[in-house]
Amino acid sequence: MRKLLKRRSHKAGLSPGSLVHIGEVRQAVPRIDVTSYDREVVDISHPDLEKECLLPPPEGTITWVNVEGLGRLELLKRLGDCYGIHPLVLEDIANTDQRPKAEEYDKYLFVVLKMLTPVDSGVVSEQVSLVLAEERLLTFQEGLDGDPFNPVRERLKNAQGRIRSQGADFLAYSLMDVIVDNYFLVLEKVADNIEVMEEELMRDPSQRTLAEIYRLKRELLFIHKAIWPLREVINSMIRRESPLIKESTLIYLRDLYDHTIQVIETVETLRDMLSGMLDIYLSSVSYRMNAVMKVLTIIATIFMTLTFIVGLYVIIFKYMRELVWHWGYPAVMLLMVLISVGMLIFFRRKKWL
Repeated sequence: MRKLLKRRSHKAGLSPGSLVHIGEVRQAVPRIDVTSYDREVVDISHPDLEKECLLPPPEGTITWVNVEGLGRLELLKRLGDCYGIHPLVLEDIANTDQRPKAEEYDKYLFVVLKMLTPVDSGVVSEQVSLVLAEERLLTFQEGLDGDPFNPVRERLKNAQGRIRSQGADFLAYSLMDVIVDNYFLVLEKVADNIEVMEEELMRDPSQRTLAEIYRLKRELLFIHKAIWPLREVINSMIRRESPLIKESTLIYLRDLYDHTIQVIETVETLRDMLSGMLDIYLSSVSYRMNAVMKVLTIIATIFMTLTFIVGLYVIIFKYMRELVWHWGYPAVMLLMVLISVGMLIFFRRKKWL
């Protein structure tokens, strides 16, 4: 079962800015990719930033530093010293239970997002932190299997689109766009599961159906928690007059904002569908229970009459001709059968059966 809250007890009492990793260590040895590019050339390297800082790129060159894996806090501290990142920002990067947000500092913009990836067991969440500076972008991932930013790298290598001719702000937008596009893939899988549950609910609902509905509700709650603050994040990036975000990039951020609204509306729609399915399940169970009770009540009513007749003849009176009549027993049995059949016909005409 997915934990709604990650453990923070070992962080209690520490001073602000203390580097403590909160969350699962998914990649013990971090991997660092440095991509430098301009209109003509793209260079990808894997330097050891623990030993030395990356040299400033030539003017007009964009540098993208991507770190996969947050298990080694000394590397985060080293990067913070190299690029002048505030200790509170480094603390938020190490804390993988952060709410999506955007904060502006003197020389850079700090953004936290949640990457959602569909898997067989449900949805996996990964925190992605972006530090956008002049002609430089630093990204920090937890280190899940597979790199969701590969499409952006391929576009850089093949000079597809306008990414090579734009600045670091457009690169940051491109990565955020990949994250939002993954939300649609996740919601498509959830919608497919809901459709399967609808068919099962109409055909033959069971205890497993109820458990699956609650699992999907919990999953959508998890998705809603990751996506809902993103609207505020993108809106603040659009409204904030930051020199790090060019006017030419704002139109793309507005389009990304529209996609985010669409994702949120889809989540709300799926949550309403699940609530309706839960009501249908409870109504179906209640209907089946009422049907069983109706049949049992009819059976009890019939046998109540037959029990009265049998009980009447258990009491032996002196002047009961039926007790000494040769055809008394068959006559009583025939009477009981006729009463039972008559009651069934009456119930059928009343549409109680």
